[in-house]
Amino acid sequence: MKSVLLYLHGFNSSPGSAKAQQMAAWVAEHRPDIEVAIPAQPNTPAAAWSAIEQVIADLKARHGSALRLGAVGSSLGGFMATRVSELHGCRAALINPAVRPHELLCDYLGPQTNPYSGERYELLPGHMDELRALAVPVCAPERLWVLQQQEDEVLDYRKALDEYRFARLSLECGGDHAFTGFERYPAQIIRFLGL
Repeated sequence: MKSVLLYLHGFNSSPGSAKAQQMAAWVAEHRPDIEVAIPAQPNTPAAAWSAIEQVIADLKARHGSALRLGAVGSSLGGFMATRVSELHGCRAALINPAVRPHELLCDYLGPQTNPYSGERYELLPGHMDELRALAVPVCAPERLWVLQQQEDEVLDYRKALDEYRFARLSLECGGDHAFTGFERYPAQIIRFLGL
């Protein structure tokens, strides 16, 4: 079997985000047998999902039935990782995941600049329709682990508690949207993902 960790970053983020790099560094040091894929997702939802699907298709083409996939997603990446888990039957760890992002991101409509890439684009009402279309019901909560901090200043943690109520849940007091102290979790995440 070939184990692959797929890390999905959040809205206006990149493969250079702190959690993505912490995860990749831990794997490189402790589990170099695991391939790490951290795709740079386009800034709009349908294009981001298309890029994620292409990465998974390439992994399946290279590894075939030997592929053992596990996903990690932060914020909007958690929303996308939920979709990956449901459509591809793998486990996923969701870090402060976005729930109903088509409602959340309505507050961000208009011109945007990705702080990592410097790319400028416009978030449009049609992109909210794309997010709505990408939503999937959680049918296999046993494949999901939600890591949530109560003081997330961007997302209401209670929405995640409701959406993922039958999944494994680690709820911490304090913290923030970036998930303070994430470096405590890579080993546990890899074990949960079965990689």
